[in-house]
Amino acid sequence: MLSLISISLIIFAICFIVMMLASILSKKTLMDREKCSPFECGFDPKSSSRLPFSLHFFLITIIFLIFDVEIALILPMILIINFSNILIWMLTSAVFILILLFGLYHEWNQGMLNWTN
Repeated sequence: MLSLISISLIIFAICFIVMMLASILSKKTLMDREKCSPFECGFDPKSSSRLPFSLHFFLITIIFLIFDVEIALILPMILIINFSNILIWMLTSAVFILILLFGLYHEWNQGMLNWTN
């Protein structure tokens, strides 16, 4: 038990030293306004270098990823039907699909599925 505590303290000390060194070495001493601005042949930029971020596109992407993961979880359920108890399989599948349907209803109710906004 004593060796476990001493090893934990050594690991904690090494992690703390590495974090402090990274913090000290990553500090920038001089923040130059010209270095932070975009470069356009030495002239002031005519427009903003940052493009506006579309929150609607981000939400559609997140919804797509969620449904993509759901499909990846549903496909093995078809293969496992032969190896499991049919009652437990149907109960598990029904609960999983019910949760997905509640999530879809919530997204639809919140207006996240409107593509025309």
